Amino acid sequence: MTILPNLLSTIELENGIAPTHTILWMHGLGADGNDFVPIIDELELPPDSHIRFIFPHAPMRPVSINNGFVMRAWYDVLDLNFSQPEDEDGLRDSQRAIEALLEREKQRGITPERIVLAGFSQGGAMALQTGLRYPEKLAGIMALSCYLPLQQTVAAEAHCANSATPIFMAHGGRDPVIPMTLAVASRRQLLESGYAVEWHEYPMAHAVCVEEMTDISAWLKRVLI
Repeated sequence: MTILPNLLSTIELENGIAPTHTILWMHGLGADGNDFVPIIDELELPPDSHIRFIFPHAPMRPVSINNGFVMRAWYDVLDLNFSQPEDEDGLRDSQRAIEALLEREKQRGITPERIVLAGFSQGGAMALQTGLRYPEKLAGIMALSCYLPLQQTVAAEAHCANSATPIFMAHGGRDPVIPMTLAVASRRQLLESGYAVEWHEYPMAHAVCVEEMTDISAWLKRVLI
């Protein structure tokens, strides 16, 4: 058995005994794993599904755009325009931490093709960062109100195991935090690289809306159940 490094602290909930699938959902900057716990009931997944929901807490770190204030963050944000340079070390450290959680799920009997990597904002960026590079096929990648980080390295580092993995991307047309143009450019790059991206836009800010939850639920039923 693989010896795992120190794992991130998580919140874990199961909607049935003996889970057969996992949704690993990463929160946004400054939040924590509690942020998306309420979505479980809103997803209205079938009552006979057996899913483990894992909501990890990002590490505490100083964030440059917030004057170095220490908060939960998957990586530092150096520029409000999300331009270069990016916090590559932080991104890769968090990628390894998420991969360790995936390895634990394997040890608990849930194979990667039954795992969805999901996230909002920074967490969505981490779902893309980790999922595209992961060496075993995942059930799906969900990237909400986010963008593709380390775009210049994706082509060289992406693993063929997830070249056909379904990707759900959604963004708010009124998002003042991560511009729609940045999300659209990320979608374009993924499509041009041959990924199967399901794209949704909503008249909302940097948030999640009811219509979006309905679309997420439908997508999860297709890729997991």
